[in-house]
Amino acid sequence: MSSFRKALKSKQRDHKERSQLGFRKQLGLLEKKKDYKLRADDYHRKQKTLMALRKKAMDKNPDEFHFKMIHNHLKDGVHMLKPKEETMTEEQKKVMRTQDIRYVEMKRVSEMKKIERMKSELHLLDVDEEKKNKQFFYVDSKKEVEDFDLAVHLNTVPELVGRAYNRPTIETLEKKSIVGAVQPQSIKKLAKQRELQYLRLSQRIDRENKMFVISQKIQTRKDLQDKVKKVKVCEETGSAPAVYRFEAKRKR
Repeated sequence: MSSFRKALKSKQRDHKERSQLGFRKQLGLLEKKKDYKLRADDYHRKQKTLMALRKKAMDKNPDEFHFKMIHNHLKDGVHMLKPKEETMTEEQKKVMRTQDIRYVEMKRVSEMKKIERMKSELHLLDVDEEKKNKQFFYVDSKKEVEDFDLAVHLNTVPELVGRAYNRPTIETLEKKSIVGAVQPQSIKKLAKQRELQYLRLSQRIDRENKMFVISQKIQTRKDLQDKVKKVKVCEETGSAPAVYRFEAKRKR
C-alpha cells in the first residue's frame, strides 16, 4: 500500500501559478493570490477605520468643549500649541520669590517658638530614659573621689539619685507632702501623655527643618534669575538645595 502511495505521489504535479504572458510583460508582474489577499485585507481594514470614524463623528456631542481648542491651531494639518504670552516680568517674579521667602520664614519662626515653648514645658525629659546630658562634679583630691557620695552631694535620698527630673531635696521631702500622681494608673496615663507630647515635638522639629530647606531652595531660584555666570557644584536633593558658584562681580 505504501508503494502505491509513493507511485501516486510521484505522478502528481505541484500546482504552480502561471506567470505573466509574454505579450503582457509591459504591464508588470501578474498578481498572485497572496498579493490579492494582502491588498484585500488592507482595503477592508481601511474601510473599517473609516466606518469607525464616521460613527464617532455622528455620536459626537456638538456642545463638547476643551480648553485646547482655544490654545491650539492647525498648521499644515498638524496641531500646534499657541505660545503663551509672558504676563510677568523678571522683576515681578523676583518680588514674588521674596514674598514667598518671607511667608515661609514667618511660618518657620512660628514653629520655632512653638518648639521652644514645648521644650520648656517638657523640661527636656527623655521618654526612653536615656540620659543625653551629663553632669560633672569636680573635687580637689583622690580621697574625695573615693569618699564621694552623690546622694549626700545632691542632698536627696538615694532612691531619687537616678532621676534627671523631679528630684526634691531631703528638706523638701520632710516639710512638704508629695503633690502629683502617685497611683500606678495615673502614672501610666501621664507617661502616655508625655510620650504623645514628645511625638508632637519631633513632628514640629521636622516641619521646621523642611521649611528651612524650602526657604533655601526659593532663595536659590531667586538668585538664579540674576544674569551672572554660574556653575552648578551640587545637585538639588530632598534635604538640601542645589549649590552654585557665581562669578565674583564687584558692585559699584
